[in-house]
Amino acid sequence: MHRVAILVYDGVTLLDVAGPAEVFKEANRFGADYRITLVSPDGADVMSNLGFRVAVDGVPGSADTFLVSGSDLYPRTPVPAALAEAARGHDAKRVASICTGAFILAAAGLLDGKRATTHWKVTHELAARCPGCRVEPDAIYVRDGATYTSAGVTAGIDLALALLEEDHGPAVARGVARALVVYMQRAGGQSQFSAPLQGPAPRSPALRTITDRVTADPRGDHSLDALAKHLNVSTRQLTRLFRDELSTTPARYVENIRFDLARALLDQGLTATRAAARAGFPSYESLRRVFARKMSISPAAYQRRFRTTAK
Repeated sequence: MHRVAILVYDGVTLLDVAGPAEVFKEANRFGADYRITLVSPDGADVMSNLGFRVAVDGVPGSADTFLVSGSDLYPRTPVPAALAEAARGHDAKRVASICTGAFILAAAGLLDGKRATTHWKVTHELAARCPGCRVEPDAIYVRDGATYTSAGVTAGIDLALALLEEDHGPAVARGVARALVVYMQRAGGQSQFSAPLQGPAPRSPALRTITDRVTADPRGDHSLDALAKHLNVSTRQLTRLFRDELSTTPARYVENIRFDLARALLDQGLTATRAAARAGFPSYESLRRVFARKMSISPAAYQRRFRTTAK
């Protein structure tokens, strides 16, 4: 018997609870013996984010695996002390968070000195709140010792499958994945699901002139020399401006703008070759290399996954 306790609370994302629980329940049909209980800080029933009441079995205590579900509340507000304490109130050898449940683990001090991830939209906020942990924004899930964290919502299923494989081997995990019609391990990181992440505009009017120029015409000549000449500064000074204000280089900034445009064009149905040309990449191959580095998939694979749900 393996006891899985899932921490829930008012506002909890219901899929963060149901997804992993379904993996463990399905595993029992393949010979596992998971006993799933739902716990809350005070043992009282809770209201989910969908307005459904969730029946709770008790308070945190004895468990083999302790899962902390997420909510869109706690990237926006501080984690209540009682909830953070509940994340510590167990004797489980293995602790994991689903999506923004990482914020609760962080508030409980359970991510200090560890690698972690969370939903791509709020990885920067987790890094700010937990300076003692190393946030990996592109990971679907992260294991650091006996502590596990996962990316957004359905990534909780990926994490549960990984935990299942750890307990019962790949054959059982594969059978459960097939039964649930999900990938055993999806290709690429969570950046393939994220929106463009160009961040705030630079404070410096001079640098803003350059970034506006690149954004307005991604196909233009945006070499380091050309950009420095346009601003009438040295290449060294321009590089320093980008590093100090945007924490990147001019070349990487241009690449990111072109990448975001190419991805948008793929979403609109353009071929990868046309998207590369329209976005300012010198060739399809150069776009493919950027996709491989940033997303671990090809432009064509990205387009197949995200263009439409139609068969």
